[in-house]
Amino acid sequence: MNFYVYVIGSKQKPIRTYVGWTNNLKKRLTKHNLGIGAKSTRGRKWRILYSESVNSKSLAMKREYQLKKNSKLRLLLRKQI
Repeated sequence: MNFYVYVIGSKQKPIRTYVGWTNNLKKRLTKHNLGIGAKSTRGRKWRILYSESVNSKSLAMKREYQLKKNSKLRLLLRKQI
């Protein structure tokens, strides 16, 4: 089973990014946009800025942690919005 690590962004001011992992990327994005996702993503419209596929849940969680700590990448992705 494939897992996905993703970064989503919102255009609303202040511009925000969110990093997460899932096994169904489309379904997870829909939940974020409906306000069912993580508490910090409620009330905004999100779009995928970056995603990658990994082979295990463990790798997805490790990669998510790496992306959350990579402020340079997140700043670069914010500029794409």
